[in-house]
Amino acid sequence: MSRTIKVLLAEDQSMVREALAALLGLEDDIEVVAQVARGDEVLAAARAHDVDVALLDIEMPGATGIEAAGQLNRELPGVKLVVLTTFGRPGYLRSAMEAGADAFLVKDAPAAQLADAVRKVLAGERVIDPTLAAAALAEGANPLTDREREVLRAAADGATNAELASALHLSQGTVRNYLSTAIQKLAVRNRAEAVSIARQKGWL
Repeated sequence: MSRTIKVLLAEDQSMVREALAALLGLEDDIEVVAQVARGDEVLAAARAHDVDVALLDIEMPGATGIEAAGQLNRELPGVKLVVLTTFGRPGYLRSAMEAGADAFLVKDAPAAQLADAVRKVLAGERVIDPTLAAAALAEGANPLTDREREVLRAAADGATNAELASALHLSQGTVRNYLSTAIQKLAVRNRAEAVSIARQKGWL
């Protein structure tokens, strides 16, 4: 008899988390041994429960699923990583793969497909939603540098250049330059449009 696959489920919406846990629990060879609602709780839970596979939602408080994936990849490289998203944004796929994810799926995929993905990543395969893969190839690479992304993320709440400079320990001139370059690269008129477009594409 094959051993049971121990799964960690990280999802901040309790109803979604419980539904996923219940569906996976119907599989004979899969057991959800840990559930967390925050990205910054993932590593400790994975360690405590000696999990085989971590299912990580992207949008979580504390840390994103992509950040949690990167942390697990560094600290517990034996754990297989499945990133789940509600948002089919091609930039998320690229970021997830760079963080070490073994699979990338949309949350509304059939339960059987999710269970199959858990088995496949444990066997060393990579599983990617084909629609998202095609979109990511068509979209191309994220044109923004890490610094430009950092400044745009900080600007998303409407902070002034002075506030951004203080928060990021940069000069106001440097902040203006990063914002200006990001706006040019994204072919938009202002920082609000730049934030909106970058978010839509999963580049922030």
